[in-house]
Amino acid sequence: MYSLSAPGRALNWFGHKFLQSHVGQLLSLLLQALRSLFLKGNRKIDIREIISHIYNIGVKSLPLILIVGTILGTVLIVNTAGLVPKVGFGNFFGNLMVIAIVRELGPILTGFLIAGRSGSSLTTRIASMKVNSEIDALETLGINPMRFLVMPALIGGIIAMLIANCFFCISAIGTGFLITKTASVILEGPFKVQLEWGSYSASIIAALKPVDFIMGFIKPFIFASIITTNACYYGTRIRNDLRFVPIATSRSIVSSFLFIVASDLILSFAYIIEYMKSMSSVI
Repeated sequence: MYSLSAPGRALNWFGHKFLQSHVGQLLSLLLQALRSLFLKGNRKIDIREIISHIYNIGVKSLPLILIVGTILGTVLIVNTAGLVPKVGFGNFFGNLMVIAIVRELGPILTGFLIAGRSGSSLTTRIASMKVNSEIDALETLGINPMRFLVMPALIGGIIAMLIANCFFCISAIGTGFLITKTASVILEGPFKVQLEWGSYSASIIAALKPVDFIMGFIKPFIFASIITTNACYYGTRIRNDLRFVPIATSRSIVSSFLFIVASDLILSFAYIIEYMKSMSSVI
């Protein structure tokens, strides 16, 4: 009988423990959903279902995303406007807005808003289907639940997250400036901001790097995958009791928040070189 070596046994033990962990089970669920795309004899993914998820996750969240983005951009500009005369304009505002909005707070807050609003509703929907034995009925009819439920939510969530992140950044940078400038004109005496749109927008464009555009796609992609996978995981593993639906929903939201922050921390290392190069201009 073939026996594994000591490193092989250690690797096998680690792999077994990893698959039993929460992260391993989430990854397993995601891989099963991706695998379902290539299985023969399964029902095709309904485009209307994907559009429905885009609408429910992205479009319905846009008012909240625009409001939060506008408030964040306005607060950021107002609180840093007093530093402009001291450090000189240059690329100061551009670097600040790109680092704070485009790179960090934009994707994170968009992910939080999507997880709190749309991720929770997705968990509730799938958990209710589980309690009502609708998922078991799909398997009885020969329909793969991963392909029928998880994949449309995953695809729709990624598209919606990309759109929502773009709108959040645009509202924070554009509408935030507009509100700040309007307040500066109305309250010219006590509140005067020496900002012009031409210099402001030019500094932001100059501060944008190729890595910002790459990460502007990668972060929403990963965050949306986390949110939808968490929602489907907690929804499908609920006990057959309606009393556990709100528990599954709250756990899904908290888990999504934690994984978004953890993944953002890991992805932020991609900016270390850029931070080192531009540190002098930011400070």
